[in-house]
Parts: sequence; structure tokens; C-alpha cells
Amino acid sequence: MAAEIVNPRNDSGTEGAPEEPFDPVFALHRGGKMAVQATVPLRDKDDLSLAYTPGVAKVCTAIAEQPDLVNDYTWKSQVVAVVTDGTAVLGLGDIGPEASLPVMEGKAILFKQFGGVDAVPIALATTDTDEIVETVVRLAPSFGGVNLEDISAPRCFEIERKLQERLDIPVFHDDQHGTAIVTLAALRNAAKLTGRTLGDLRAVISGAGAAGVAIAKFLLEAGLGDVAVADRKGIVSSDRDDLTDVKREIAGLTNKAGLSGSLESALAGADVFIGVSGGTVPEAAVASMAPNAFVFAMANPNPEVHPDVAHKYAAVVATGRSDYPNQINNVLAFPGIFAGALQVRASRITEGMKIAAANAIADVVGDQLAADCVIPSPFDERVAPAVAAAVAAAARAEGVARR
Repeated sequence: MAAEIVNPRNDSGTEGAPEEPFDPVFALHRGGKMAVQATVPLRDKDDLSLAYTPGVAKVCTAIAEQPDLVNDYTWKSQVVAVVTDGTAVLGLGDIGPEASLPVMEGKAILFKQFGGVDAVPIALATTDTDEIVETVVRLAPSFGGVNLEDISAPRCFEIERKLQERLDIPVFHDDQHGTAIVTLAALRNAAKLTGRTLGDLRAVISGAGAAGVAIAKFLLEAGLGDVAVADRKGIVSSDRDDLTDVKREIAGLTNKAGLSGSLESALAGADVFIGVSGGTVPEAAVASMAPNAFVFAMANPNPEVHPDVAHKYAAVVATGRSDYPNQINNVLAFPGIFAGALQVRASRITEGMKIAAANAIADVVGDQLAADCVIPSPFDERVAPAVAAAVAAAARAEGVARR
């Protein structure tokens, strides 16, 4: 008999409490979305003596004498820590570590479902940059990789950099790099569809947080013609005196056209709009873009440009939502990236590995390339294996693979 599902808003058992509508979201999350499961049998005392004492002592001794054996005789080489401080969760903002756990659990089951990678949610009760770094460094012996998640900018940049300097396992802030990788994949195919190259395109990015900064850098690395980044005060340019260190750096790398002023003014004649900030872009600004423009309005749940509006002016439209074509979703990237990195026991994730991941995602589309299909579905079973193979090959080519 199936267990009864209790209405999460009316589970106190109080007699006479009013009935409230059943919510399937809460029903699915009750008790959490994941669990630990043994991979070896424990049927009798013989199994117990092998899995635990006294047999386990042999393995411990071997690892103590030859530390690299930890990758062969524990789960370390197959498991990722999903680490957050709960300061930038989805579009909800700083909601704290406990409230972030449903997202971290979700991330973990996506790792397993799409990449075959085990992952453990770790929500930290600190927002101090150095405390986060020290905590992750101390946890690192248990894991083969670290996925940083939903940590607010600009701290996320420093945390990732410091961890990469101190650890010899992949450290990857998905809000930055996963978004950038999938964006590049979609942009490559959109350009191909319209007979252009990345070098032919000028882009405008709305949002100078983790995703916006990473996308700008990554697209330029991949050969984009030019890109301007805008925050709430307009184009991030060197003539502004209110820039953080991160924004000063991005101002020096971007905006070859020397634009200043508002996001809307920068869109005039632009080939690409990339939205990772929320807010709303006026229809007139979208209409001012170049012919055959691309609109990637990725804010959730409300895109910066509604697809119905974007389709009036753009050749290719993408969002972050699953109910429209061309969903730019990080799940296309991170499971395969970590699967490939762990497969070869990479010491880090390089720019070349990220480029390889983006190319692999784009190539999966193949002959299906069309205005409503510049990126594969998150449920396309070809994606993660293709990304994993490409990332593993790139790791070997760049000398960061250890097997």
C-alpha cells in the first residue's frame, strides 16, 4: 500500500484544521530528494568483516602507504561536493544555508541522473570568504571535485580562485562557467545557422554578476567580435568611477566599440542580447538590434524579453525556461564536465576543457539545427557522454589528466 502523502501546509494533525490545496512540489520534496545507498552486500558476518572491520584495515593501511590508492578503493574519485553559503540562490537571493538545501539536493540528483556522478550537498553556515575557503580545503580529502553553487558575487570569484590555487582537484563555480559554456554552445549554432562566425558578432550582456562576467570573458576567449556588459547603472566602461575590482577588469577586456550610457542604447545595431540579470528590456530597444539578431533572455521565471516580443525581431530566441525552445540550461554542461574530469582524475578544469565542452554540446544538435533548435534538450541522452569524452580528451591534451 502506498504511503499517504500529507499536505505540507496542513500536517500538524490539529483536529478541525481547514483543508488546503494539495501542492505536488512539497509532496515531491518531503523527506528530501536523495539518500545514501550501499554498493556492496551486507548479508552476513562475512560481508561485514570485509566491508568494515577487520577487512577495512587492510585498505586503510594500503592508502596510508600509497595515498593515490584512495581513488581506487574509496568513492573519492567519483564524488563531487556541491558547496554553497546560500547567498545567491536561484532568483531568491540571500536566503541562507538551510533554505538553499532543496536546490543543492536538486543539483546532486542532476549530477547522478545525467552524468552518473555522485554528489553531496554541503551548505555552510558562514559567508566569510576565508572561512568558506578553509572549510572546503579541510573537506576536500573526501571528494574528487568541488562544484561551487549559488555564492554571491563578487565573493564567488575570490573563493573559486583561492580554492583552485590550494586544491589539486577540479573546482568549478557553475553559476559562472556552466552558464557561459552552454551560452557559447547556443551562440555557435545560432551563428552557423545564419551564416556567420563568432568574430562577426557584437553582443550586449545584461548583468555584471557571476554569470555575466564569466560569459563575457569566455565568449571573448572563444573569438567573439565584441561584447559590452551592463549593470544597473549602464555599460561597464573604463570612464566610470564606481566600479568594483571585478568590473574594472571586465571594463578593460570588453567594449572595443567604446560604448557608454544605457543598456538600451548599446543594443542599437547589436547582433546578440544575453540577459542574466532579470529586469525588463523595452521592445523598442530589441527592435533597434541588427537584422538576424539573437536574443538569449535567460532570467527565470521572467525573461528580460518575452519570447513573443523577441520573435518579432530576432532570428534566434533562447531562454532559461523549459517551456520554450532553446533552453539554456547548465545541466547540459556540469554533469558531463565533472564526469570527464573525474574519469581522467584531472587536477583542474582548464579553459580548453570548457571550450571542448561547449563544442561538444553544440555538435550534438547536428542536422537538427534550426531556429528553434540551436541547443539540445537537457533530456538528450547523447549530451553528457559527448561532453565527458571531449573534456577528458582536452584534459589529456593540456596535461592536467592523471590517468
